[in-house]
Amino acid sequence: MVALALVVGACGSDDDDGTSARNPVSPTPTTSGSSGTPATSGSETENAQQRLNAVEVTLTQVAELDQPTAFAVRSNDDALYVTEQDGLVLAVRDGELDREPVLDLSDRVQSGGEQGLLGLAFSPDGSKLYVHYSNRNGDNVLDEYDMSDQGADAASRRELLTVEGLQPNHNGGQLVFGPDGYLYIGLGDGGGAGDQGGGHAPGGNGQSLDTLLGKILRIDPEPSAGRAYTLPADNPFAGGGGEPEIWAYGLRNPWRFSFDRETEDLWIGDVGQNAVEEIDFMPAGQGAGANYGWNRLEGSEPYSGDPPEDTVSPIFEYPNPDEGCTVIGGYVYRGTRIPGLDGTYLFSDYCNGTIRAITQRDGEVVAERELFAGPESITAFGEDHDGELYVLAQGSGLLRFDPS
Repeated sequence: MVALALVVGACGSDDDDGTSARNPVSPTPTTSGSSGTPATSGSETENAQQRLNAVEVTLTQVAELDQPTAFAVRSNDDALYVTEQDGLVLAVRDGELDREPVLDLSDRVQSGGEQGLLGLAFSPDGSKLYVHYSNRNGDNVLDEYDMSDQGADAASRRELLTVEGLQPNHNGGQLVFGPDGYLYIGLGDGGGAGDQGGGHAPGGNGQSLDTLLGKILRIDPEPSAGRAYTLPADNPFAGGGGEPEIWAYGLRNPWRFSFDRETEDLWIGDVGQNAVEEIDFMPAGQGAGANYGWNRLEGSEPYSGDPPEDTVSPIFEYPNPDEGCTVIGGYVYRGTRIPGLDGTYLFSDYCNGTIRAITQRDGEVVAERELFAGPESITAFGEDHDGELYVLAQGSGLLRFDPS
């Protein structure tokens, strides 16, 4: 099935054909580069681990979807908005999926494998809708549309950014408005394997500051002179030394990342090559110009060349393929229905579907647990207005986290 190739090939290891069998999940995850125990010890760790161990969680199906890829909510709107890979933005209202599209981009989107409609976000006031998709040329496109309670106005389309596609995988796709009100955009390294080949900078796009590929970008969508958007003055390379849109670099495929709605910390799920899947953590107010290491490093492991001195190490990593093939970044739980998960980061893996949880203190993991075996082919997590969490899975649609 084309749907089953979306994240496996594009986001996971790609030195093979993306269809090889995967080993089942291991009972012993890897934490902060070392296997077995959390990174800190003592009573705080013990209490955090006991609290996490006591949580009982399940998933409840909300809606059936066809190849779902992204999730977003809109200010002053109770609907849950989801995307399907082939180009549809749909709304779920009161637990019912409305198949009348909020926006239909199927005539613009190249869908299949790792390409398609990959990202969705709304402006903080809900008046604009933003989408990240692969166009018919295989390029990465960011568009803006006027949005109302009646849906998106297709005629209002405004193209903000187009980044030439290289190989058809590692497209990134995440769109997030940060706590600062700026739009953050995830782009993969351009595809292929090892960040090498046609269109890749010498030494890899991840480490090159002359390309937007392999980066998280940060822009103000308001147009300015000569651009469809405004460059924040405090972007790390706004004054030179690199492309001014760049916020962070050294990323292979930051397929899903999120901000903690309470602390404003940034969490990134960066998909590995053939050995390591990683979760990166950046405290609130930090991270401008951060280098996460790819392709010098895969997680904390050497990959190609000498690692940069300023590399940000993962807060959590696990081996590929022993425990999965493609990390799917999630959210820190800030809802009220599952109190034992408060402050815990939830994520998964496309290949095994296990729902995993980690709790951090001062940038170190103090508790971790595999909560339960989730659905196959998870592509994204979502967070509603109340901080309750959801997952999108290609075989199961939209599901909500509930207390058991």
